[in-house]
Amino acid sequence: MNRVAVLMVGSALYLAAQTDPPGRVGRLNYMDGPVSFQPAGIDDWVDLSLNRPLTTGDNIWVGDRARAELHVGSTALRFGAKSSFEFLNLDDQTTQIRLSEGTLSIRVRNLAQDEVVEIDTPNLAFTILRPGEYRIDANPDAETTTITVRDGEGDVTAGSEGFPLGTRQRVFVKGSDQVTYNLAAAGGPDEFDQWCSSRDRREDQSQSARYVSREVAGYEDLDQYGRWENQPDYGDVWIPTSVSAGWAPYRDGYWAWVAPWGWTWVDEAPWGFAPYHYGRWAYFGTRWGWVPGPRGIAPVYAPALVAWVGGSRGGMSISIGAGPAVGWFPLGPREPYFPSYQVSQRYFTRVNNTNTVINSVTINNYYSSRNSNNTSIRYANRDVRNGVTAVPQDSFGRGRRVNQDARSIPAAQLSSAQVFGAPAIAPQRESLLGPRADTAGRAGRPPANVLNRPVVARRAPPAASVPFARQQQELGQNPGRPLPSSAIQRDTSNAGSRIRVVDMGRIRRVQPMPGGGQQAVVPQQNSVPQPAGSERRNGPPTRQQQPQQQMAQPPAAVPQAPITEQRNRPDRQPRQQQMAQPPVVTPQAPVTEQRNRPDRQPRQQQMAQPPVPTPQAPVTEQRNRPERQPRQEPTAQPPVVTPQPPAAEQRNRPERQPRQQQQAQPSVATPQPPVTEQRNRPPERQRQEQVAQPKAENPQPEPRQRQGNERQQKRREEDQKKSDK
Repeated sequence: MNRVAVLMVGSALYLAAQTDPPGRVGRLNYMDGPVSFQPAGIDDWVDLSLNRPLTTGDNIWVGDRARAELHVGSTALRFGAKSSFEFLNLDDQTTQIRLSEGTLSIRVRNLAQDEVVEIDTPNLAFTILRPGEYRIDANPDAETTTITVRDGEGDVTAGSEGFPLGTRQRVFVKGSDQVTYNLAAAGGPDEFDQWCSSRDRREDQSQSARYVSREVAGYEDLDQYGRWENQPDYGDVWIPTSVSAGWAPYRDGYWAWVAPWGWTWVDEAPWGFAPYHYGRWAYFGTRWGWVPGPRGIAPVYAPALVAWVGGSRGGMSISIGAGPAVGWFPLGPREPYFPSYQVSQRYFTRVNNTNTVINSVTINNYYSSRNSNNTSIRYANRDVRNGVTAVPQDSFGRGRRVNQDARSIPAAQLSSAQVFGAPAIAPQRESLLGPRADTAGRAGRPPANVLNRPVVARRAPPAASVPFARQQQELGQNPGRPLPSSAIQRDTSNAGSRIRVVDMGRIRRVQPMPGGGQQAVVPQQNSVPQPAGSERRNGPPTRQQQPQQQMAQPPAAVPQAPITEQRNRPDRQPRQQQMAQPPVVTPQAPVTEQRNRPDRQPRQQQMAQPPVPTPQAPVTEQRNRPERQPRQEPTAQPPVVTPQPPAAEQRNRPERQPRQQQQAQPSVATPQPPVTEQRNRPPERQRQEQVAQPKAENPQPEPRQRQGNERQQKRREEDQKKSDK
């Protein structure tokens, strides 16, 4: 049973993805100079208007000495002069751009986990991996693409190779099938970068971002043309301050046919995007105010949030003069929006709940009755004076400006007119081009070789739209109802010649090196790829290197401080001569005994005799040294030829014997060798030893030494018994 439920849910989501239109579009919000546009399915190019919604298949050409800025949600796209680009794919998860030529600066403010942003040029595909600022310069004549990452991270796919690109890096990629790279620092900004930065600061400082989600395209334009107020029952409301008396929403603009949504409002006011595709409008006494949707929810774009009057199928129509007319008014808060295109229940809920507040039970009831006329809904703005706008149907279908043909509707007609979801008016060619259709013959367009130049892509975009002329027959059979995307994007005649989709399974990962060239990165199990030569620098030494390293390095078990001390202190020969200078009254028997005994015997005598107070710092130094260390004394010492047995004895014995002699001869008042050693050392070394070495009163033999001493003592006792016998 659970498996069946999962399959049903999966099937519903799949069907919804096939029928629901995208929840976002591109918006042209700024242009300086000639900017032309070719809608999907049309061969003509016309001058582009502000606020025109852009979607998959739309082409844009930024002419000579011109600039343009578009937004897809919170992502800003800025184009330099002579730039040709197309939206290969634009939906809720993907923004795929075809940059055939020119300059694109893109700032990604937010990037969801499953969201894809890809820019495809004639010789590479660049995928943005995290929010940041990026610039792409495509020069197809030189077969060169330059990518600059000011902040962020991306991945480049060119030829049969791919590599990452990080913050403050720039790469020059040349060639098509056989590519070369040149990695460098990002460098300083030029004049175009400075202009982009000024536009970014404008967005960052927007006060409207406190009240509207940054994913609402056009929020930044509200600051300059209105103010925010708090109204009872509605909360924060934006009031336009640059409108004329008697003005009403959805009046200063025109209707355009934009697939797959159908009839779409295009406002000509600089601020006229966000208030017409998101939120709701309310009338407060003598003025209109825009009520945005919930701020913490990702908004869903709508072509126009209005209710329609007249022009329905078989319903009561309205007329202006002698011809039929169609009218509309803005939806108010908590009023449902009924799309004219096919949608799932999930989309119907999202497009309403992200733009206003409606009870979920009410939303479900509205969805169930969406195909019937909802006469029970009381629309607040329908009764507002001058709130309804109407134009002749012929003017509406040809995309003329509304304020040129708007007429008032008699109250008797309006009271009896039926409210419905969409006008039953079939689109014409002019419906796609808008009021700029007369510029089709003179608008700028990119050269044919630029427009038809293939680009490299990592992901296969949807098929191109079939020509609009082939859609008209089907659209005429059901006027006012747009075709779903699956019925429009079916033209695959020249897909292979325009898009070269790479096989990512054959892409070899490389790492460009600064100054040009590249090195393949071969991943290994449980290892991190290293730059060239790192195995020799950081890995284990080779067989030729091992002996040299062993000879150059001291044994690991020997601390380095004593060796350094011996290397820095004066030669040990003067110390021996100094020890030989004091007069010796008589040869000492213990010394003679020590000369003939094994090396460890003096330690036993030391344990058998009472301690004699001596300076302890040198003793501590000797105790902390390894026992075998004195054998590393320089072999270049000249032998001291003197008749002093103690001095000669000390020269050939381990370092610990002088201390034993000193303790064995308490009656001889001679200068102490440790004191002499300290006097001959540099003062800095003396201070370091005094600070670094703790004092030890009577060092005790180690357990292993005690065992050896006991065995020697036992052998001596046995030898003594044999000699007595």
